[in-house]
Amino acid sequence: MKKLVISCLAGLLLAAPLPVLAQDRAVPVSRADITLSFAPLVKQAGPAVVNIYTKRRVQQRISPLLQDPLFQRFFGDALSGIPRERVESSLGSGVILGADGLIVTNAHVIKDSDEITVVLSDRREFAAKLITTDEQVDLAVLRIDPGKEKLPVLEMHDSDNLEVGDLVLAIGNPFGVGQTVTSGIVSAVARTAVGISDYNFFIQTDAAINPGNSGGALIGMDGRLVGINTAIYSRSGGSIGIGFAIPANMVRTVVDAVRNGGKLVRPWIGAGGQPVTSDIASSLGLTRPAGVLINQVRKGGPADQAGLKVGDVVTAVNGKAVDDPDSMRYRVATLGVGGTTNVTFLRNGREQNLSLRLIGPPEDPPRQETTLAGRTPLTGAKVANLNPALVEELRFDGADSGVVVLEVGRGSPAASLGLRPGDVVLSVNNTEVKRVGDLDAALAGQVRRWTIAVRRGDQTLTTTVGG
Repeated sequence: MKKLVISCLAGLLLAAPLPVLAQDRAVPVSRADITLSFAPLVKQAGPAVVNIYTKRRVQQRISPLLQDPLFQRFFGDALSGIPRERVESSLGSGVILGADGLIVTNAHVIKDSDEITVVLSDRREFAAKLITTDEQVDLAVLRIDPGKEKLPVLEMHDSDNLEVGDLVLAIGNPFGVGQTVTSGIVSAVARTAVGISDYNFFIQTDAAINPGNSGGALIGMDGRLVGINTAIYSRSGGSIGIGFAIPANMVRTVVDAVRNGGKLVRPWIGAGGQPVTSDIASSLGLTRPAGVLINQVRKGGPADQAGLKVGDVVTAVNGKAVDDPDSMRYRVATLGVGGTTNVTFLRNGREQNLSLRLIGPPEDPPRQETTLAGRTPLTGAKVANLNPALVEELRFDGADSGVVVLEVGRGSPAASLGLRPGDVVLSVNNTEVKRVGDLDAALAGQVRRWTIAVRRGDQTLTTTVGG
């Protein structure tokens, strides 16, 4: 069984004055074509790919036995020198995207680190500061202070222009052996069934990517960044020619948010859907299973206001085809908040278009975060009203309404009941719960027997307490 290995990856930055257009692509036809070298690109791009070293201090648990007076009587202070703290180190790669010291890497490369050091290809070292982390897409932005020193910079390419078969290069620091360059082709441009991050939409490549390369650059033949190498499929932990990179267009949204000095907010359209299977396509009279079948539209949201309805099949967003819900989420996420986008959909077999507003997820209804008290089975649980903004913040996979459990106090009645963060309270004693106020009212009575229903994932769990 294949194991998904999050590996440190690295990518190569190359710079050429003109982008490579589709009509310029050609298969090598002569010995001279085949003996062409990537060396000039590597010399130009390599300096913008950096090594990232992190340190994390971990507190070690000391056995209570060592503190026992009887134990100390026999062994004295012989064991008092055992360190109570150890330092864990890890390495990865990154890409310089700004002359001011802005660097992008993977979030998992710097996760929980206390110190981050960036080492350039010319061995210059800089202490790095973490600016922001977006674990939903596994990206992190760092900044170093170069002072008056000049930094090499990698420009970003429009990753939507990539095609299967395009040549790509990857540069990084696999296994810590030093900067390494590998070449390959684009194996796929819209891989979604990967399960690496919340926004499953990746460039797949057969360029060798190994542990230590995470956060490095994948570049095209125009010398610009097309993706940030992130993960591989592997049985052993080494490369078998199936690597994945976050598209540059997604990287751009994170970097732009940092440069604009604001918090990254992704567009919310107020609609969700499911993949179009062969059976669904047949029942709808479609020629092939493609697109997203809309199965929920939030009243008053952008999709509702634009006229999108349950049963419509979305086939494209902003002129880019969408084949499943992950690709639709990606297309919307890379547009940014503000303005509108065109959505192409099928209704009753006819292709139609509509203009959709791109807004941030609203705080409606207000969260009304509350820690439940009193003599009830739910006492000790912190709950809140679900809304689109909270759903995005919690990375919640489910409906965007109801009452969700945020925290469960240790040793509380709610903990004894088995309540978990992420559970959605559906009803108390057969009284439906839609808002925190409903839950407060349902718990206010003097009741000996409680029947509580919660939704956990795709399951509904019902528990009876008392007698």
